[in-house]
Amino acid sequence: MTLDAFLDRLEYRDPVRPDLATLRNLHRAWRLRIPYENLDIQLGRPILLTPDALLDKFTRRGRGGLCYEMNGALALLLRAAGFTVTIAEAAVQRATRGDGQWGNHIALLIDVDGESWLADTGIGDAFLEPLPLQEGTHWQGKLPYRMERLDSDTWRVHHHPNGTIASCDFRTTPRELAEFADRALTRDPASPFVRVLVAQHHRDGHELALRARTVTRDGTDRRTLSTLGEFASALTEFRVPLADIGTGELAVLWDRTKGQHEAWLAIQADAARR
Repeated sequence: MTLDAFLDRLEYRDPVRPDLATLRNLHRAWRLRIPYENLDIQLGRPILLTPDALLDKFTRRGRGGLCYEMNGALALLLRAAGFTVTIAEAAVQRATRGDGQWGNHIALLIDVDGESWLADTGIGDAFLEPLPLQEGTHWQGKLPYRMERLDSDTWRVHHHPNGTIASCDFRTTPRELAEFADRALTRDPASPFVRVLVAQHHRDGHELALRARTVTRDGTDRRTLSTLGEFASALTEFRVPLADIGTGELAVLWDRTKGQHEAWLAIQADAARR
């Protein structure tokens, strides 16, 4: 039931086997059809990492989520498909911000025919297909991702030069998703996920991003949403089902993004003056 529910969500019709081709295809399908988004945090809803909660949110309700949810749900799918999956503690931007970043992210290590692969759909513009756990540069289309081994247990994946993050470290020691449940419930006012509504989605070879009231394509082509109707249409474009948000909550989100958008404009104006 778990496998069928996820395959229906992904509109995936190819044969499913625990092999490299299936792993690549499922990872790509996930990036193409499930948005990275923080609407539940913006609405004050709890982020739950139990299998039942993830299955409900991602299959029955048709939603996306943040890193713990995205990769936790992907782990459910891959295990149901017969893959051996290890949940790995990760640290986005540890290279510049230090060891305090550990646990702000999780990734997945997948064993296929004696080789390990890194799967990660929990970054807004994550790679489309898994990366081999091998040092060196790995190209996906025109985008380079570099894997660097830091020690016997720790790796660093360098995002492509125009990515939303510079790098992410991860440890190969197995962890359990439940270990990150409290972290997923944290509502630090300084967190960017609390301060700004976010949705990201890959479509037609482009990375689409929604930040408050601004939609960008590939980080440059920008348009500003001016009405509640445009906001609702944008969420639909990002594959967020409005039925799971509700009219009243949609209006709440739109009101919240007003201050967020104004804060962003102020930052841009200050940068221009400098």
